[in-house]
Amino acid sequence: MKRILADALARRGYDTLTPVQQAVTDPALDGADLLVSAQTGSGKTLGFGLAIAPTLLGEAEGWDAAAAPLALVVAPTRELALQVKRELAWLYEGAALASTVGGMDIRDERRALARGAHVVVATPGRLADHIRRGSIDLSAIRAVVLDEADEMLDLGFREDLEFILAACPADRRTLLFSATVPPAIERLAETFQRDARRIEVATTERQHADISYIAHEVVSGEVEAAVVNVLRYHESAGAIVFCNTRAAVNRLSARLTNRGFPVVALSGELSQAERGHALQAMRDGRARVCVATDVAARGIDLPGLDLVIHAELPTGSDTLLHRSGRTGRAGRKGMAVLVVPPSARRKAQRLLGWAKLDADWTPPPSAEAVQDRDRARLLDDPAWWEEEGADPRTVADLTARFSPEQLARFLLRLRAERLTAPEELSEPAAPRAPQEFGASRWFEIDAGRQAGMEPKRILAIVCKAGGVTREEVGAIRIAPHASFVQIREDAADSFFAATGGALADGLRIRPGEAPPQAARPKGGPKPAAARPYKGTKPAKPGGKPQKDGAARPAKKGPPKQPKPGRIAAPRG
Repeated sequence: MKRILADALARRGYDTLTPVQQAVTDPALDGADLLVSAQTGSGKTLGFGLAIAPTLLGEAEGWDAAAAPLALVVAPTRELALQVKRELAWLYEGAALASTVGGMDIRDERRALARGAHVVVATPGRLADHIRRGSIDLSAIRAVVLDEADEMLDLGFREDLEFILAACPADRRTLLFSATVPPAIERLAETFQRDARRIEVATTERQHADISYIAHEVVSGEVEAAVVNVLRYHESAGAIVFCNTRAAVNRLSARLTNRGFPVVALSGELSQAERGHALQAMRDGRARVCVATDVAARGIDLPGLDLVIHAELPTGSDTLLHRSGRTGRAGRKGMAVLVVPPSARRKAQRLLGWAKLDADWTPPPSAEAVQDRDRARLLDDPAWWEEEGADPRTVADLTARFSPEQLARFLLRLRAERLTAPEELSEPAAPRAPQEFGASRWFEIDAGRQAGMEPKRILAIVCKAGGVTREEVGAIRIAPHASFVQIREDAADSFFAATGGALADGLRIRPGEAPPQAARPKGGPKPAAARPYKGTKPAKPGGKPQKDGAARPAKKGPPKQPKPGRIAAPRG
């Protein structure tokens, strides 16, 4: 058995193992259940392939005919399951492998299982379906591997996993691999594992140590243009751009295609065949950019992927790590770029903080920066020193007929036709420091919160009616029955004259006093003026005002007297 694995590793050029691979192949753990936590891209697939090999083969030096499956490997997505199958195929040369994943023809899968397989790689839902249909024999199962177990629970496969594990022989080995070990994973381990050995791959490096994080703050509305420039600036052999929705994927992939990028899209609306074609295009170099949603990109491993762009920020730090982990795998260097409009800057900072990541905040690449990078790449291109591939006679004719300047201009024109032109980006405005508004006057509007007033609406109304700019309007405060607007002193007279005391929608405005402040000095006594200001209430002609301002009829009869023996306390 050892010779078979050693030969397979040698053919693939493996001379050292990653820390997680070394940990799970410790001879002291042969036959033990394992609960392994290690980050994405650490080589877990090869690790568990090596770990369960002694359980499957024993001392045999080859694979016998497959009467029934010996091992199950369960992964959260079709792409990851098929990727695991490809990895195990070269490691277990001579073994029969089958896959059962959603989106594939279930009849073909049943026929493959009937022919016999040593190892079945599956997604939870489809495997549970085969078990219920009786189309898979689990009686000989010696090992079960749950890969990316935390993601499977996040995707709602808990019941399927419990059903699968309960259907397997009790004396099997169970190996759980997970990037994190939340309480749900611990409960699964306690229920379905026997004295599991916990392996947490220790590392002295920070998380995603092989990934450089860059955050570009861009002007609102220029996110897609910034993505174009990021792709052009880095000119990566492979890049993946993440969006949050199918619609965003379709919109961005269409724009990049129109700009000349070789693009494929991955979203949940694609069939399995379409997804497979898209990934194959990335693997063989026909496409260099993949635009994808989180769910569609779960578990995919694209070789040569050295750039991840977050065109839209994810909802949580775990997703940020998962997305970025598509690059910087197995010791290779990678880069993750966050494209951040001003409204999302705080969210980006929170996500990075929660994930314990440091990012360099820099402006996005400008058109000039992209052109400078193109010039540097052209001058450093090793093709300048290659003599093969050019007809000497044509070289002689060109150099004799044209000047160096003409040849250079012709070369640059040809190159420009091949490259996408960068976008002209605006510079994000620097955050304005708080400033004193200066001398001003207050004006009172006869409608407040109960009439649906809000600052944006008031600002638009007073600017239009009073002929003032936003800069001449200071604070806006809204009480239940009135609103207050601060106007700069040098514009106050002309403002009120322009309104004539009336605004749009029948609103009235008049000079007023400054509304009370809602805050008090820290640690000081609460001033009386800090109570919520009610504004100018409408008159009460014999009754309480209703919410819409109409007066209720006054109650008939004398005022209600307190009952004997009780003191009517004033309401506070």
